[in-house]
Amino acid sequence: MSVRPYRDIQRRRSRMIHVGSVPVGGDAPISVQTMTNTLTRDVAATVAQVRAVEAAGADIVRISCPDEESTAALPAIIRQVSIPVVADIHFHYKRAIEAAAAGAACLRINPGNIGSQQRVRDVVKAARDHGCSMRIGVNAGSLEHDLLERYGEPCPEAMVESALRHARMLQDEDFHDFKISVKASDVFLAVAAYQQLAEVGDFPLHLGITEAGGLTGGTVKSAIGIGSLLWAGIGDTIRVSLSADPVEEVKVGFEILRSLGLRHRGVRIVSCPSCARQAFPVIKTVEVLEKRLAHITTPVSLSIIGCVVNGPGEARETDVGLTGGGRGQHMVYLHGVADHKIDDESLVEHIVRLVENKAAEIAAAQRPLAVAS
Repeated sequence: MSVRPYRDIQRRRSRMIHVGSVPVGGDAPISVQTMTNTLTRDVAATVAQVRAVEAAGADIVRISCPDEESTAALPAIIRQVSIPVVADIHFHYKRAIEAAAAGAACLRINPGNIGSQQRVRDVVKAARDHGCSMRIGVNAGSLEHDLLERYGEPCPEAMVESALRHARMLQDEDFHDFKISVKASDVFLAVAAYQQLAEVGDFPLHLGITEAGGLTGGTVKSAIGIGSLLWAGIGDTIRVSLSADPVEEVKVGFEILRSLGLRHRGVRIVSCPSCARQAFPVIKTVEVLEKRLAHITTPVSLSIIGCVVNGPGEARETDVGLTGGGRGQHMVYLHGVADHKIDDESLVEHIVRLVENKAAEIAAAQRPLAVAS
């Protein structure tokens, strides 16, 4: 099926950097990040959490390094995980140097928070010596005092000025392997800051609505803020900040990208909210299918609709479709075409098997292309 023009997203042109093996910016896919919430010095717990977010699809993970014990634990953590690790550094420049030496792929840092230009120079040298990139992380809640005095409150102009000030400190050392974020918990403030920053440089942008809240509220705020920026073509990597399991952050991140057609991973389920017309328990069926199909990473579309009002139309647009029918007999669609009927008893197992088969078929078809590229 051809992509309709109204779905086209023209991405902002940014330069490419690398976070370990993951390209960020340029024409690279928009990457999904998250952050551990374990004590970094607890190696086993941190490794377990990184592996969990990696299994969920995270491209990059950030790990806080507030003290020397944390940076000392980094080598053991990095050896046991596959995705690149960003070391989160605040205030103490020596932690950044230690993290670079420990194998971090990127340093999240505000150059202005670590002291003199000589200290910035020392951190840049460590980054160069160990192949690290950096992220300048500006946050509305921790802007410099002189900017707050001049502007009166956190505002997009103050956040952009802070970001450019920090960027110059790295550029003065001829270091350009950095991305920038200008996060705020206020959606309007964050979006406006990113829009302004996108106009004044080609640096890759890391998107996020910081301190967004719990799973439901934070998901909504992040979808609005991050989604509107991505729709405008702004953003090269994203992190959804939730007071929830980091795995949930990854899931929401991919759902945002998938809803905009920017990344395709796993099973995309189109389902109705259900009503009195439903011929089978739609909500429970979808809940079970989401769990049973979570292991699939190949992009597959599945529609689960409770009745014939919208079911056939949705099924025409998905790889596998199910529409509720009378007398416990439901229509199964393959490739958008009505194919056969299934009864209540074997419904879930049957759909799981069809989706798994379709995923295997798609993966097999893509394999030669992957080898060729």
